[in-house]
Amino acid sequence: MSGEVREALASLAYGPAPEDAGPALRWLDAHGRRLRLFVASRWAEPASGQWLEVRNPATADLLAHVPQAGPEDVEHAVRSARQAQPAWGQTPGAVRARYLVALARQVQKHARVLALLETLQSGKPIRETRDVELPLVARSFYYHAGWAQLLHQTFPGYLPVGVVGQVASGDAPLLEAAWKLAVALAAGCTVVLKPATGTPLTTLALCELALEVGLPPGAVNVITGDGRAGELLVRHPQLDQISFTGSAEVGRRIRQLTAGTGKRLSLELRGYPAFVVFEDADLDAAVEGVVDGAWSHRGRFCTGWRLLIQESVAEGFLGKLRARMEKLRVGDPLDRGVDMGALGASHLENARRVCEQLVAQDARLWQPSWASSHDGPYFPPTLVWDVSAGFQQTTEIPAPVVVTTTFRSPAEAVALANNTRYGLACSVWTENLSLALEVTRRVQAGTVWVNCVHRFDPASEAGGYRESGLGRQAGRERVWEYLKLPASPAFAWPAAGTSAPGVTAPAARAAAGLDQLPDRAPRVYVGGRR
Repeated sequence: MSGEVREALASLAYGPAPEDAGPALRWLDAHGRRLRLFVASRWAEPASGQWLEVRNPATADLLAHVPQAGPEDVEHAVRSARQAQPAWGQTPGAVRARYLVALARQVQKHARVLALLETLQSGKPIRETRDVELPLVARSFYYHAGWAQLLHQTFPGYLPVGVVGQVASGDAPLLEAAWKLAVALAAGCTVVLKPATGTPLTTLALCELALEVGLPPGAVNVITGDGRAGELLVRHPQLDQISFTGSAEVGRRIRQLTAGTGKRLSLELRGYPAFVVFEDADLDAAVEGVVDGAWSHRGRFCTGWRLLIQESVAEGFLGKLRARMEKLRVGDPLDRGVDMGALGASHLENARRVCEQLVAQDARLWQPSWASSHDGPYFPPTLVWDVSAGFQQTTEIPAPVVVTTTFRSPAEAVALANNTRYGLACSVWTENLSLALEVTRRVQAGTVWVNCVHRFDPASEAGGYRESGLGRQAGRERVWEYLKLPASPAFAWPAAGTSAPGVTAPAARAAAGLDQLPDRAPRVYVGGRR
């Protein structure tokens, strides 16, 4: 073997592997780079006459203009959904299932264009959108098609809630749209959906697929715009339910707006989850878990991670983690070899602001040696320690920043993991199954992963504790969120301390199917299996 070949094999220098954005750009050009509202299966010009720009966060190039929905636009969309709901709710479940299966197949057929659009508008690496999110989008429609067929057996006597207003975040735009739309349509509800301000393109592309499969007019309506459009939607009196995904701050605001209105409310909020590494864990696997959990999705999927390491292995683990961080690649999201993509201007500013706050509190930050060589909308993976408990409890970190703390005993690890006002998820790493099960039982989080992270399945319940959410966000438990009991004496609750004539309270619960209501136990994944 020659010296040059030997040197090349030893160095394995990185070379770019860009994906061609042509198919997505041609789709945008076919629409004149000017997309419209989707109401009653038609593309509608905004009555507001206002438009917003959607730009590529990696290059700042203009991708398209989308409408800024105003009061008349929101009224039009809600009226369309209200008119369509009776017919859609009475459509046989098997027919609704066929529509959902057809949507899933269209997603698979156009997966490449959808993945490119998602990367262009969000800045995520193409391998995340193409290999992780698009299969989950199709899976969500297939899964809920099954529920559409089984509703009359599993939830006898239940009816659709009605018209649902849904507001999605920009963390996983297309995936969140699929999660929200699939369950609502399966349950017989009609929807008015508002995607995140800067990432509406894939949701509008999904509307085009709904046209191709012939989804009835008014079943799905999509409005675009900033927070003003979202507030108009939340405030609309003709909605029966609101579903929101996003920050805890906005979630609190929505809960205030809906208080006393009679609307159902489902909130999926960010969570600042804990990543707990015990001394008997496979440290190399745990390092990859940190990379996958904290620095995939540009570090914004759950809003920061708290890394809790057992004191006896902390030094060795952090050494391995730093070495792995040196190998991470940040750059063009369309490059198939890039690990972390671009942040939008506002998210980049938030990340820098949080790091400045941490330094001001005498926290210590560590970034890879190549961090200073990257200009533009990129933020390097960051490791932080010596952070005050108060800051960790109260601050959301929308950035690829990991806050590190050590612990000595399992009891201390559980106390640290629960020492937050959030409770979305937790990842536990240990080879001791008894220890893993004991910790997962005591951790207050909606989802607990054991020796894995970010394992999502539409069949598995998800959700958060405390300020990380309200209601369940996946699985059978989520279907309950979109169903209601009919206003019938057969299902009326007896007065407190009494029973209806000939019907005991337990019998009434059984007749209503309420003896099957889910409990609040966390969903546990062990090694990626539920």
